[in-house]
Amino acid sequence: MNGYDALVLAGGRASRLGGRDKPGVVVGGLPMIERVAAAVADAARLIVVGPPRPGLGRAVFRREDPPGGGPIPALRAGIAEVTAPWVALLAADLPLLTAEHVSALLGAAGAGRTDLMPGERGGPGGAVLVDDEGRLQWLAGAWRTAALAEALAGYEGQSLRGLLAPLDPVPLRLAGEPWFDCDTLDDLEHVRSGS
Repeated sequence: MNGYDALVLAGGRASRLGGRDKPGVVVGGLPMIERVAAAVADAARLIVVGPPRPGLGRAVFRREDPPGGGPIPALRAGIAEVTAPWVALLAADLPLLTAEHVSALLGAAGAGRTDLMPGERGGPGGAVLVDDEGRLQWLAGAWRTAALAEALAGYEGQSLRGLLAPLDPVPLRLAGEPWFDCDTLDDLEHVRSGS
């Protein structure tokens, strides 16, 4: 399915990783951001909000204002580049995410539905992965671009949950840990031990 763009947020400070370049940390022989990019290889466009980096030749790079300003400014910078009707919104540190997981997210969100009349929105605003403890993982989701852009246009807060929860996404549980993000050295050890 190429009726979607991928928007990867890769500009965080990685303070819990001692300031390391988190998206560039290698897991299973590849930097985490390249693993995420491989999971969205069929996206029409790959938009990365963060500093340019090698290994992502097809990516369009943008920077949030201010750099390191958090996910809402990053999302604002990236959404302006999205042209597809659907967008996969992902963190750059999801080393266990695969193309099958992204496809499942898009399907749960309603992408590719053919039963809608012209102009009918129908379905949820999106879908997000749910972790083993039942928490919605806001940077592991797929969204209707128009709904996301509309919500973002009127949003004045700084919380992804505050922005995305009102879109009433479908919570999606998948086998494995596709939602697992690497914020700490223990997280890295966890995924490296299984890769």
